Amino acid sequence: MEPKDAPAVEKNSCGAGGTLYLCATPIGNLEDITLRALRLLKDADLIAAEDTRHTRKLLAHYGIHTPVTSFHSHSGLKKCEYLLGLLLSGKNLTLVSDAGMPGISDPGEVLADAAIKSGIRVVPVPGPNAALAALVVSGLNTSRFCFEGFLPANNRTRKRRIASLIDEERTTIFYEAPHRLLKTLEELLDKLGDRRLSVARELTKHYEEIWRGSLSSALDYFRQNSPLGEFTLVLEGNKNQCREEVKPDLSAIASQVSCLQDKGTPRPTAIKEVAKMNNISRKEVYAALLRAKKDAGKET
Repeated sequence: MEPKDAPAVEKNSCGAGGTLYLCATPIGNLEDITLRALRLLKDADLIAAEDTRHTRKLLAHYGIHTPVTSFHSHSGLKKCEYLLGLLLSGKNLTLVSDAGMPGISDPGEVLADAAIKSGIRVVPVPGPNAALAALVVSGLNTSRFCFEGFLPANNRTRKRRIASLIDEERTTIFYEAPHRLLKTLEELLDKLGDRRLSVARELTKHYEEIWRGSLSSALDYFRQNSPLGEFTLVLEGNKNQCREEVKPDLSAIASQVSCLQDKGTPRPTAIKEVAKMNNISRKEVYAALLRAKKDAGKET
C-alpha cells in the first residue's frame, strides 16, 4: 500500500525533462533500505549504478527488474552526456552507488552537477550512510563534525591534507581501505598526536566491529589483528583549540591597575599594560575598575 503523501510516480514539477533520483542503498544489511527507495528503483526508466553486479544482487533480492547501466569513476564524459540526454528526453533515472548515498566518495556528484546545470530536477532519497552511522556510535562529539572521505593516495598530498587538520576542532570522519589502514593511523598519530578514535569496520554486516580507544592503541590492536573489510575512522578534534581562555576576575584586574599606580605608573599607562597582560581590551579594564569602585561603595 502506497503512503498517502507519496504518489505512485513522483513527477517533475520543474518543467520539461525527467528526474534524477540520488538513491541511498544498504551499506551492508539489505534490510536497511526505505520503502520509497524500493518504489523508485522499481519505477525508474533506468538505474545508473557504480557497480552493476553489486546492484543487481540488491534488485534480485527485492524482485526488481528495472534495466541497469554502469556509471563509475572511469565512465568518462560520453557516459555522463548519454545519461543527461535521457533525462532531458523525459526519462526518470535512479542513481545508486555500491553502498550508502550516491555522490559521497563516488562519481555521482558529476552527474548530479551536470543535471542541475541543465535544469533537470535532482531529488535526494535519504537512507544508510557509513559516515553518520560510525559517528553516532563513536562516543565522540557529534554536535560539530567534518567529513574527509578517503585521504589522497599520493604520499605528499596525503601528508599535507593531514597537516591541515592539526587545528581542526571538529570531530573528523575518514573512510579507509584495509591495506592502507595502518599507514593512515601512523601518519595521523605522527601529525595530530594521540587523540581518541573510533574505528567502525563492516558496518551493519555480519562481522560488524566498533573499536574505541586512542590512535596509539588502535595501531597496536590492528598490528595484531589484520585489517579486513571496509573502515570508517572517527577522530576526536583538537581539544586544545576548543578550550576557552580563562580571563581573570574583575577584582584581580582592578588590583593589578592599583598596584602599578602605587609604583608610580600613570593611570592610562597602567590600564594599557594590564589590558596587554591579560589579553583583553582597555574597555574591559575600565569596566573592571568601575565595578570595583561600585562594589567598594556598597561595602562602605
